[in-house]
Amino acid sequence: MRKQPSAGVALEDAPAGDVPDRHSVIRVEGLRKSFHSGDQQIVPLDGVDFSVERGEMISIVGPSGAGKSTLLHLLAALDTPTTGAVYFAGNSLQDFQEAELAEYRNRSVGFVWQRHHILPDFTAAENVAMPLLVRGEALDGALRTAEDWLGEVGLVGRAGQRAAELSGGEQQRVAIARALVNQPVLLLADEPTGDLDERNREAVFELIERLHRSHHLTSILATHNLSLARRTDRVFSLEHGKLTEAEMGARSPGGGV
Repeated sequence: MRKQPSAGVALEDAPAGDVPDRHSVIRVEGLRKSFHSGDQQIVPLDGVDFSVERGEMISIVGPSGAGKSTLLHLLAALDTPTTGAVYFAGNSLQDFQEAELAEYRNRSVGFVWQRHHILPDFTAAENVAMPLLVRGEALDGALRTAEDWLGEVGLVGRAGQRAAELSGGEQQRVAIARALVNQPVLLLADEPTGDLDERNREAVFELIERLHRSHHLTSILATHNLSLARRTDRVFSLEHGKLTEAEMGARSPGGGV
């Protein structure tokens, strides 16, 4: 059974307002992010507006340096916008207290990085268990839950293996299990197949698709791979700070091809 986020971030706490707000997991309004590099101002996001409904899987494509990672970091509350707002279930992240933001990052969002960032000297199970330990679960229970999730991503029998001894594809599966071990509402994946060969790229994407459906996730993937992007419900293109929806999606929202 899905664990609900804490008060202040649960989907059920969305305001009654307009119908789109009640169904949107993430909504972005006027999002702008700028920073300085020497004397130059860099603006990766310049007035971005979009929303993602519950159960959708969307992809964001664009050239390297376009701001895809920046956008995902803002959605995950790993960074703050220069102007504009990110809403989760109708609630502005800017209104969250620090403890609520920490709870949001730990419980409501699962994040998969291109470079998996798993700890090489820890076992696969210990890596997956980390988010559970952060929120205060006992080690034994956290490791049992981690082993269950390793089974979900096809790594039965690998729980005790040191992460450094796993293949690249296996390490990314560990990272996916770690992202989902707290049963989040929202999955954010930043080039999750970017460092993999073709065979593993397809296998990992199929795994994400399956977990998206079976765990009723709302998923946002940043990718360079247009053939994979076309398999999501909607495709957005990010370039020159602007996000536009492309006519490339091949699936109906929330599911099948």
